[in-house]
Amino acid sequence: MLNFHFSNIAAAVVLGCGLSLTQPAIQVSAATKIAVLVNNVPITTNDIKRRAAFVKLRRMKGNSRSIAKQELIDEAMQLQEAKRIGVRISQKQVDAAYLRFAKRNKMPVKALGRIMSQSGVTIRGFKQFIRAQMTWQSVLAARARAEGRQTQSNNALDYLHGGKGGRAAQTTEYTIQQIVFVVPRAKQKTGIKARMAEANNFRASFPGCAGSMNYAKKLRDVAVLDKGRTQAHELPPRWKDELEKTPAGKTTRPLKTEKGVELLAVCNTRKVRSSKQVVANSSTDVFVQETQQDDSTAALSKKYMSELKKIAVIKNR
Repeated sequence: MLNFHFSNIAAAVVLGCGLSLTQPAIQVSAATKIAVLVNNVPITTNDIKRRAAFVKLRRMKGNSRSIAKQELIDEAMQLQEAKRIGVRISQKQVDAAYLRFAKRNKMPVKALGRIMSQSGVTIRGFKQFIRAQMTWQSVLAARARAEGRQTQSNNALDYLHGGKGGRAAQTTEYTIQQIVFVVPRAKQKTGIKARMAEANNFRASFPGCAGSMNYAKKLRDVAVLDKGRTQAHELPPRWKDELEKTPAGKTTRPLKTEKGVELLAVCNTRKVRSSKQVVANSSTDVFVQETQQDDSTAALSKKYMSELKKIAVIKNR
């Protein structure tokens, strides 16, 4: 499996005439030339140009065109092998993965498309890239099952696949309640001290999440909000340290906020499969992420690709 960095966004794999699991050959327009034939499936100069742009966005070291060309050759072999063994990723799966990608990066889908457009990458190109990555993960999983082994993947795209390529890292999931001792804006200077004392009393006698709402009804201007489940990497920065050291059934220390005085109750914690995707703060670097695999999966991928290359007919034009 190719290691890669996400930078502005994704890859254009044969724009407008993509490599397909159902189409062994591609019609090439007069505007582009065939650069390589991989088992009679063409990779065009336009394909390489667009992928080279993606290579640059991922900040990969080396000659971008050479890297792009090799990526596309490997991808062609992987897709052909998927077709041979009957592995197919549907358009519905790809579309859903694309939407999840935007959601996980907290980006409107339109903003995602706009970034791709500005970077010279298309939505269709990125979806083709997603399809290829998801497909190869399924191929590896099928091979692992056939050989009676398990695979483990920390692939950056594993969450797009729903984890079918392996097992992601574990993380802590928190079920949280937010308790707000409301202080009107006009009384922020004079009312905070008294409300802080009330919040500390609430904390000392906290009845647990099941009884917190009834308890709050006895108090003045106190709101209890169920915040649902949140994974460790999604915790609000201002609360992260407090929550991580607060056991289930207890609350954090009160904190002055724009709403007044707040504390969070940890109703429950459990270990779950992590949905984390590391992203940078800058919108132009929002997709920076390195694909990594555990040793067994990486070894399987390397072995499988070596087998495919031995029987592949690759012709440079």
